[in-house]
Amino acid sequence: MTVFRVGIGASVLADSTMAGRQAAESALSGLAGGEPALVVVFATASHDLPVLLAAVRQVTGDAPLVGASSSGQFSAGTLIPPGQGVSVLVLGSGRYRFGVASVSGLRANAFEAGRELARSCLAAAGPERDRHAALMVFSDGLAGDPQGLLNGVYQVTGAAVPVVGGAAAADRDLSETLVFHDGRVLGDGAVGVWIDSPRPLRVVSGHGWQAHGLPLLVTNVDGPVVHEIGGRPARAVYEQNFRYDDPMQELPTAWSQGYHSAHAFGLIEPDGSQLIRGAFIDEDGLIRTFTPLPPYSAVQIMTAGPDDLLDISEPLIADALDGADATVLLTFSCAARMDILRERGAEEAVRLQKAAGPVATFGFYTYGEFARTTGVSGYHNATLTALAL
Repeated sequence: MTVFRVGIGASVLADSTMAGRQAAESALSGLAGGEPALVVVFATASHDLPVLLAAVRQVTGDAPLVGASSSGQFSAGTLIPPGQGVSVLVLGSGRYRFGVASVSGLRANAFEAGRELARSCLAAAGPERDRHAALMVFSDGLAGDPQGLLNGVYQVTGAAVPVVGGAAAADRDLSETLVFHDGRVLGDGAVGVWIDSPRPLRVVSGHGWQAHGLPLLVTNVDGPVVHEIGGRPARAVYEQNFRYDDPMQELPTAWSQGYHSAHAFGLIEPDGSQLIRGAFIDEDGLIRTFTPLPPYSAVQIMTAGPDDLLDISEPLIADALDGADATVLLTFSCAARMDILRERGAEEAVRLQKAAGPVATFGFYTYGEFARTTGVSGYHNATLTALAL
């Protein structure tokens, strides 16, 4: 098989130009003189992002660039915590063919934005098709309906093409999250990468959360606001199912104060598994989720501790690498996981890289993860997802 080279670089310099150049030069050295076919950038929103991207592209040239603002990054076993740093991944040519595109208007119509994004990525990849493919997506983490965006993508790509990626974050702040396409910084938008591949590409995910209590029926929702569960006020039901003596001590608060809940909704799937849906109490005291729960859907209150979250690292990486001749593992974790891990946050990056062995790991902490292999559902919270290339 064709040699596939990748390079990874990072910088914690405060100056955006210097940081972008340092990270990009370090990454480019991994290609041993080869030209990059794709550049992926994750960075704290505190950087001057247009200046940062311009500095990266001064080093990487006209190669397509995608990425997102983050709530922390991790690469090769090292965690860059929220509020600092930029990480750059360069992928060489030869094994995969990439098609990059971006869209705006997620708030107005996420479903149509997803359809447009998938079509544009396909067109950018050119008329030739390899035997297999995947689509990587980064979206504004505070705009529109992420599951609706994924539904639109799915209508174009069909069931055979897995989707992976994450919603942009902003160091636990709720003001603005952004995605990157070449030198542009986009709000209310999404960027995607069509990946043509000679071998099957598998997206894997796991969360480690455990169900607490019996299944419940969502009986009244208005978009992301959950009013009633089982005909009762949603907040009362949510608190009643906490496993702690002092539920208010563990109640999630607005992200501007830090998302630190050890509880979430588990949207029950037909096979009995749960998709994690993070929730918090808004300024009006209402339960709010990051993507709408379907009316009359079945949910369970989920809970997790640090060991629950960390212990999925090894089996998930083994699953992602099973049968794959991989050079890099693209991995996306959630800001909510880091807040539960707290002082143990750096352990996730270390365990991921140790489990991956010689395969480099690269990713960022998101405001939600995309991981779909079959079916339509595939937007997650507080979940770890991965794709091996």
